[in-house]
Amino acid sequence: MANIQATIITIGDELLIGQTIDTNSAWMAQQLNLLGIDVFRRVAVADREADIQLALDEEIPRADIILLTGGLGPTSDDITKPFLCKYFGGRMVINNDVLEHVRGLFEKRNRPFLEMNRKQAEVPDVCTVLRNEMGTAPGMLFERDGKWIVSMPGVPFEMQSIMTAEVLPRLKERFHSDVIIHRTIITSGEGESFIAEMLAGFEASLPSYIKLSYLPAPGTVKLRLTGKGADRDGITKQINDLQAEMAAILARIVVSMEDIAWPELLGRTLLEKKATIALAESCTGGYIAHLLTQVQGSSRYFNGAIVPYQSRLKTSIVGVRKETIEQHTAISEETAIELAVNARRMFGSDYSLSVTGQLSYGGEDAHIDKGLVWMAVAGEEGVKTKLFRFHYDRLINKKLAAQMGMLMIWKYINGKL
Repeated sequence: MANIQATIITIGDELLIGQTIDTNSAWMAQQLNLLGIDVFRRVAVADREADIQLALDEEIPRADIILLTGGLGPTSDDITKPFLCKYFGGRMVINNDVLEHVRGLFEKRNRPFLEMNRKQAEVPDVCTVLRNEMGTAPGMLFERDGKWIVSMPGVPFEMQSIMTAEVLPRLKERFHSDVIIHRTIITSGEGESFIAEMLAGFEASLPSYIKLSYLPAPGTVKLRLTGKGADRDGITKQINDLQAEMAAILARIVVSMEDIAWPELLGRTLLEKKATIALAESCTGGYIAHLLTQVQGSSRYFNGAIVPYQSRLKTSIVGVRKETIEQHTAISEETAIELAVNARRMFGSDYSLSVTGQLSYGGEDAHIDKGLVWMAVAGEEGVKTKLFRFHYDRLINKKLAAQMGMLMIWKYINGKL
């Protein structure tokens, strides 16, 4: 089969000045990849006709599929629809199905239907209209020289709705490409270079259509095998066998055989052990609790969390001894131990994690080095502690602390800490 190639074009001044983060491209690329469609370019352009035209003129000759998001709406700065109408040589007409849908949305919301809202039902007569169940601006499908150009709103949940219901089924039916199969192993305990040395012989033996990628992150290295070919069953079996072979080589450091986020991975581990956890978060301010409770069903293993941000609350609520803080400070191994032990008792959990540290300069512990964080995990096997030193800004340090905290719990539960 031929390789089908796609370009994603995002439209909006807000993307170029950093006011809005482009999450649409990442989501669309993931969905296309599942269909075996390669995204080989991602382009961001301003809300200007000349810039949109230049992007289309460049991409149509080399891409089979072009997905655009942004610039579809009733206001004067939404120029994508009238521009595309002119670009593809059409004229604007009222689509009665879209008009009925837009009216219905405004009635449900008890909002007046204005003339500018009627313009949402205007579409180029040279496009296939793609229904937008989540909003008023329809998607539009154009075709030129066998290439498909799809325009969708920039609002993420509207774009995702149109992609899921309208675009992806049509792409699957129209374009046939080689399958792309991924398999991932998450490791912890060794760095990228050491792992590459361990896998040197394995990697050298890979066929040309299977690639190995190294994706390092704090505390972990993710290894991704990617296979591409026409024979789905054959590629799937081969890449599954290679994943198992690689896991056997790296058995000592394998954390997961799936590409899975830490909150879900930790949750699965707790469910398998039929165990519960509690948290005492100081410098992370409840962020780890937030991440864990993003997982559906987390109430089965997450008992609760406390955020004793100030030293007096560590003492009065969690029961850290006053002399511990006076002698060792609130950011110390001793304080972390008492926080973890007492939180475990307070919440009646099998395991507990405590985090206390200095994410940035200032506060009641201004004398402590920025980025110094103590963590402790408590369980039936006793208490294990670890000192971390993070070297970034406050927000990144908080995210790193949360990730390392979840990894620390996982290692403790699995006897690897």
